[in-house]
Amino acid sequence: MSADTMRAVVQDAFGGPEVLRVQQVPRPEPLPTEVLVRVHAAGINPVDWKTRGGTGMAGLLGEPPFTLGWDVSGVVEEVGFGVTTLKVSDGVYGMPWFPRVANAYAEYVTAPARQWARKPATLDHVHAAAVPLAALTAWQALVDTAHVQAGQRVLITAAAGGVGHFAVQFAHHLGAHVIATAGAARHPWLKELGADETIDYTTTRFEDATADVDVVIDLVGDAHDRTSTRSLKVLRPGGLLVAIPAGVSPELAQAAEAAGVRVTPFLVEPDGAALTTIAGLIDAGKVAVEVEETFPLERAGAAHARGEAGRTRGKLVLTVAN
Repeated sequence: MSADTMRAVVQDAFGGPEVLRVQQVPRPEPLPTEVLVRVHAAGINPVDWKTRGGTGMAGLLGEPPFTLGWDVSGVVEEVGFGVTTLKVSDGVYGMPWFPRVANAYAEYVTAPARQWARKPATLDHVHAAAVPLAALTAWQALVDTAHVQAGQRVLITAAAGGVGHFAVQFAHHLGAHVIATAGAARHPWLKELGADETIDYTTTRFEDATADVDVVIDLVGDAHDRTSTRSLKVLRPGGLLVAIPAGVSPELAQAAEAAGVRVTPFLVEPDGAALTTIAGLIDAGKVAVEVEETFPLERAGAAHARGEAGRTRGKLVLTVAN
């Protein structure tokens, strides 16, 4: 080990969790307008294990080897020429480069300064690392895409997961009437977060339990029990389905048109300004961050296996010792 190298989780082939391994790789250097961040923790998201297995963002990243991960919380170690928004020793968090390679499962990451934000002061690095991708997905879907207004009815599927638990809180913050689907054990917690109604998807079809919905944030997709297509049934005329996991198939688009409702695909983007707003909500006590379990960098494979098993409450996070 030297000052020019760092530990990173690398995969040399697509496959199961066993393809993830820690090795020494060159430490990156910040280019002009970039910062070098010493990583304290890295969040894990479904797109990570999907990409590891050959789906997700694999088509964009190409063939391995590469290092996964997009969620980072850490401390600025160096600043490149031209950076004026951050300085050395600032605590930051972000979702750099998505959907390009960000190499978050590593000890150091470089990215443009404006893809970062100062981390919430009330959070440690573990909880801050759980925020960026999931919270930005929820925020951009509700605020920038659906333009949710106070008094609207919003249905969120898979509401107890990483994106879902932020979507419930943001929709509540926006003044919406929030309807959340999750297993019954999660209902008390979701109501604490701001859900007005909860539906147990294991016993009840949500289209039988609600109607006249303005916006559906679907975090499940048609691959699982045709959730996106079923969501069209609960929308009021002109309502909007934001189909997040798998986008909009031609069949789904045709069904939406026939039903007189709207449907849009969605993919999250890096957004330092939105992360600053979200940090303010967290520090004001208006948004809580749920981390179910942490894993050291060397157990990234075990963390993926846990995530793929499903039924997590909130997020999983890798801790990175420097």
